[in-house]
Amino acid sequence: MQPVPGRPTAPAPAPARPGAAVSTRDRWLALAVLAGVLALAYLLLLHGSWTVPMRQLGSDIDDLQQRDVRIRRELAQAPQVREQLEHAREQMADVPGFMPQPSVELATAALVQRLETAVAEASPGNRSCAISNRSPLAGPRNERYPRATVQVRLRCGNPELAAVLYSLETGTPRLFVDNLNILSQRHTQTPGSNSGGIDVSFDLYGYVLAPARASTARGAAPAAGAGATDAD
Repeated sequence: MQPVPGRPTAPAPAPARPGAAVSTRDRWLALAVLAGVLALAYLLLLHGSWTVPMRQLGSDIDDLQQRDVRIRRELAQAPQVREQLEHAREQMADVPGFMPQPSVELATAALVQRLETAVAEASPGNRSCAISNRSPLAGPRNERYPRATVQVRLRCGNPELAAVLYSLETGTPRLFVDNLNILSQRHTQTPGSNSGGIDVSFDLYGYVLAPARASTARGAAPAAGAGATDAD
């Protein structure tokens, strides 16, 4: 086809360069190598020294937030717990379970006094019941609370013995009777008594607060502290 005179002709396309496809492949290969180098640098430089500590820090923050929620929930229950504690302290002051004396020695002396009072109430003038022996005993050392113990021996009639044991075990502070042995001795019957004579031996004991606990208990239960002053 002949060119028309006076009409511009389109330029001929440039011939394809043989190295163009190779340059594109090298470019992608270089990008892949760069990405691998960056990933390796991240693993070596940032992951261990930055990412892992930050994740651990985030986990610690979550734990602290959960702990804060639990503490706030417990603090919100403080009025209810305080009310229950005051109620328990009132019950402890009304019926104390521990002897109010600050030491085992004083508590042992109070046990003897309590025993003498119970016997005197059951048998005025010791006509039908009398104490023949009362000796302190060392309590076990492996118990959480110290124990004041007195070994007791009585000669009583049946009603008087029942009255003495009832008085010891139902009064305050709480006392306990253990190793109870009863032996009938009718020939020991006291003149004027309608009951047969009984030879009785038992261990009378009560629990004492440790010094640190005792000071706390006195502050919590003023009535028990007042009772300790009267007993002393």
